Amino acid sequence: VGAVLGPIDGWLLLRGLRTFAVRVKHQNQTALAIAQFLESHPAIEQVYYPGIPSHPQHALARRQMVGFGGVLSFAVKGGYQATQRFISALKLPTQAVSLGGYESLVVHAAAMWEGTLGEAGLIEAGIQPNLVRFSVGLEDEADLRRDLQQALAQVEAAA
Repeated sequence: VGAVLGPIDGWLLLRGLRTFAVRVKHQNQTALAIAQFLESHPAIEQVYYPGIPSHPQHALARRQMVGFGGVLSFAVKGGYQATQRFISALKLPTQAVSLGGYESLVVHAAAMWEGTLGEAGLIEAGIQPNLVRFSVGLEDEADLRRDLQQALAQVEAAA
């Protein structure tokens, strides 16, 4: 009489829910640390994450949220090509369009949409040519930071 989960789907859902709180806590902590690291990096133009005080809605987020989430965005200095070099230099995050998984994922928004929207469409949609979306997974924060650092160093070296 309606859509129901199959037995294996129900089991997988229950299995995932048992560790959900621990995973979300880790992702929140890591995303905040990564946002703080990126905000202080000279190769980063802007960081968009409600957990950092420079975010325009930080005070609202502090009142409404327990954690600030596992997803952040940032703009790489140097435009589209520098952002492509940065994405290509990353070793830990997978280039994929998804959110909330156990692995860190990264996407260059303009590269993802340019074939569909074209340059004028990207501008109209407000998609910056240097915007990166980063969905933090369960990797160690220090490992992610080191990977981001080495990729940003490659961008700076090419500038």
